[in-house]
Amino acid sequence: MTARRFTVQGTNNAFTCANCGLEVRPLQNGSVRNHCPGCLHSLHVDVQPGDRASDCHGVMTPVGVEQSGKKGWIILHRCRKCGFTGRNKAALDDPAQPDDWNALVRLSSRSER
Repeated sequence: MTARRFTVQGTNNAFTCANCGLEVRPLQNGSVRNHCPGCLHSLHVDVQPGDRASDCHGVMTPVGVEQSGKKGWIILHRCRKCGFTGRNKAALDDPAQPDDWNALVRLSSRSER
């Protein structure tokens, strides 16, 4: 069994959200922004977290949220194109462009667990 390894190098880039069109800035805290802070959607670009090795590139819809004592809030995503499911840590503490707390709360009220 291989351990999941998170790759940061070259992946913390600005992007335009494929769902809502928001201009998304890189995270300021040394981690990687991998979802829109406004609508919480993502893109299916990784096979393993941060590797950008997926060629699917489908829009990942937020379908739920979990609270982890160690990592904080985790957004659960499902790819509209292939059905892949993934998890992304919420970026509520980013000083420049934090995730929308109200969007996270709305998501938690309809979480699929």
